[in-house]
Amino acid sequence: MGKKKGAQQAKNGDDASDKKLKPANAVFVRHILCEKQSKILEAEAMLKKNVAFDAVAREYSEDKAKVGGNLGKMVRGTMVGPFQEAAFALQPSTCTKPLYTTPVKTVHGYHIIMVEKRE
Repeated sequence: MGKKKGAQQAKNGDDASDKKLKPANAVFVRHILCEKQSKILEAEAMLKKNVAFDAVAREYSEDKAKVGGNLGKMVRGTMVGPFQEAAFALQPSTCTKPLYTTPVKTVHGYHIIMVEKRE
């Protein structure tokens, strides 16, 4: 398990906190969004079983980004606070070997977030 990443903790893969994050103003982000905490915890359990992030998003996410959870390029200042803080604290990773957050609570529900690229 990774070290604390702001308010969240990175899961899976290498300990991403050992690598310095380059400053970024934008991230290419995927997420899984669920209204109920119980459902997001089910999604997290699937990720822990090494199911690809995009496959879990297609099955569990309850928003318009159901197509693999892809939100595309998100610029700093356009996301809700807890989501933005978590997204910019993550190292980039891939859907097959994701580094992702523990569930993040926002006004929209519970999110599990991963970042594919930083700019």
